[in-house]
Amino acid sequence: MDRKYESLFRPIQIGGCSIKNRFAMAAMGPLGLADAEGSFAQQGIDYHVERAKGGVGLLITGVSFVDNEVERHGMPSVPCPTHNPLQFIRTAREMTERIHAYDARIFLQMSAGLGRVGMSTVVGDYPAIAPSPVQHRWEDKVCREMTVDEIRQIVTQFGTGARNAKQAGFDGVQIHAVHEGYLLDQFALAFFNRRTDQYGGSLENRLRFAREIVEEIKRCCGDDFPVTLRYSLKSFMKGLGQGALPGEAFIEKGRDIQEGIEAAKLLVAYGYDALDVDVGSYESWWWSHPPMYMEKGMYIPYARIVKEAVDVPVICAGRMDDPGMAFRAVEDGSCDMIGLARPLLADSEYENKLRRGESRFIRPCLSCHEGCMGRIQAYSVLGCAVNPHACREQRTHLIPTAQPKKVLIIGGGVAGCEAARVLKLRGHLPEIVEVSDRLGGNLIPGGVPDFKEDDRALIRWYEATLNDLKVPIHFSREGTLEMARTYDAVIVATGSNPKMISLGDNQSVYTAVDILTKKADPGANTVILGGGLVGCELALWLHDRGIFVSIVEEKSKILAENGPLFHGNTEMLEALICHKKIPVYAGSRAKAYQNQILALDTGEALVCDSVILAIGHTENNALFAYMEQELDEVYLVGDARRVANIMYAIRDAFEIASHL
Repeated sequence: MDRKYESLFRPIQIGGCSIKNRFAMAAMGPLGLADAEGSFAQQGIDYHVERAKGGVGLLITGVSFVDNEVERHGMPSVPCPTHNPLQFIRTAREMTERIHAYDARIFLQMSAGLGRVGMSTVVGDYPAIAPSPVQHRWEDKVCREMTVDEIRQIVTQFGTGARNAKQAGFDGVQIHAVHEGYLLDQFALAFFNRRTDQYGGSLENRLRFAREIVEEIKRCCGDDFPVTLRYSLKSFMKGLGQGALPGEAFIEKGRDIQEGIEAAKLLVAYGYDALDVDVGSYESWWWSHPPMYMEKGMYIPYARIVKEAVDVPVICAGRMDDPGMAFRAVEDGSCDMIGLARPLLADSEYENKLRRGESRFIRPCLSCHEGCMGRIQAYSVLGCAVNPHACREQRTHLIPTAQPKKVLIIGGGVAGCEAARVLKLRGHLPEIVEVSDRLGGNLIPGGVPDFKEDDRALIRWYEATLNDLKVPIHFSREGTLEMARTYDAVIVATGSNPKMISLGDNQSVYTAVDILTKKADPGANTVILGGGLVGCELALWLHDRGIFVSIVEEKSKILAENGPLFHGNTEMLEALICHKKIPVYAGSRAKAYQNQILALDTGEALVCDSVILAIGHTENNALFAYMEQELDEVYLVGDARRVANIMYAIRDAFEIASHL
């Protein structure tokens, strides 16, 4: 064991439950992990067991609904301990027994419901409920006010669900949530709760629903059965659908810190055994689900405030994957446990690798949300952009090859690196030829902005992993047909090239790659053509370097493509561009660039030192087209097959390499 982070591996007690270390797998929406009866599908069992095997002390499942009558959740959606108790207990018992074999503990996260924030992909096309008749977060409709009888029905279901969870072997439960603006939080916030009965008005009344839930669970399961709460100290709400950015001056419309401290004290007094602390709301999703534009560890100051106010353990998540940061947070008393959500999607072995002193082999989470929240939002299924195994553990289990092949991989971007990694693990003999002097491909320019530190970390992870696997890599060499003929199979991963257009005076027209790699100087005033993800991130980076930058986008709004993109990422990026006053010319097309004047088809003329093209990439597949006619076994992967994003490049390569 590496003693460097020893305090992270000390045991801790939550209620009557002893946990072996200070790491908790924070809850993530378990879309795709349940069956039609609201039980854990084999896919869900394997997913949780894999993370227990990886060394985490406490697993907190994604949300399960205790009620499916007051608020309908189109089944199958997520686990439900009350829908078919026999089947739930049967499947969950298999999962908890396997998890306990690794000396890990597991809490079932149980929800009162979504209320005004429920998406149709989760709840189906049913009427939305809320504490009061308030505006729905996503749709143009007003939610129906819940009755007292409905509230009490849900409270009773919590007791029943917790009893079923205890019988199924769960070590405790987490209540979802006086956090992020879900139904219980809507009751707790005066902005959404306008009731005049015992569930509205004073803070104590607005927290009555949460109080009755913990009291009912303790009545059904005993005082020593841990009940924890996902809790947001502060909402960062400026108004309906309006969130505040870090450092922005605004008037809090949700829960401010003063009320947050008071509420935390009350909730602990009611019987909650631990608080899993964050900040944010559905109006400010970038706080609740932080993208790479948020600083790492942004919840630590808020966790510390709660820690100083209550006498129960405090869990802190929120981009806490830097082990040094996590270590300091526990050492200085900011929190008692470290919550890791997306980092455990990216690498289920995080804790074991850290404990062994192998942190260089921890695959980094990019905070991109492409494989997790983006796919949940678009397809109702959880996954990971950088880890093709995540949520598909058994289905994607690598099978050793019986006939090792020499495989030439042309291109050392992420697709080529992933193909080499998987092939080597299966027993093949891959070699990479890369035309440049380093691995990474388009991730190299993409990782230049300071907020892309984890993109750079992914390159380092591939370098360390392939070096450890002893995969031969030949730099500054082009793949040729003559070379390919000496191998049993070829994988072409030649990536993509930036699209180019002529604007007349092209001396000062550059690509985004040119600027990011410092092959060109944009000057003091530049215009970016293209308001997709690359263009917007480039604009943000250039602005923060003191360059005046504008964006010209043909579509009616920026960030209209590059899906599936998560709202939290796009909304924060849009808000940052607006907050930093970066001019955006949407619905506009560039016509010509002459004498430092860019003419738009709308009649506007922009004076600028340069024009930067961020209008997409084209597949670099000519070599494959040539080789396909000459070789028996040749494959095309990544951007060379179809320009997309990191997730699809990695998945392409994994699919081919795992079956070759």
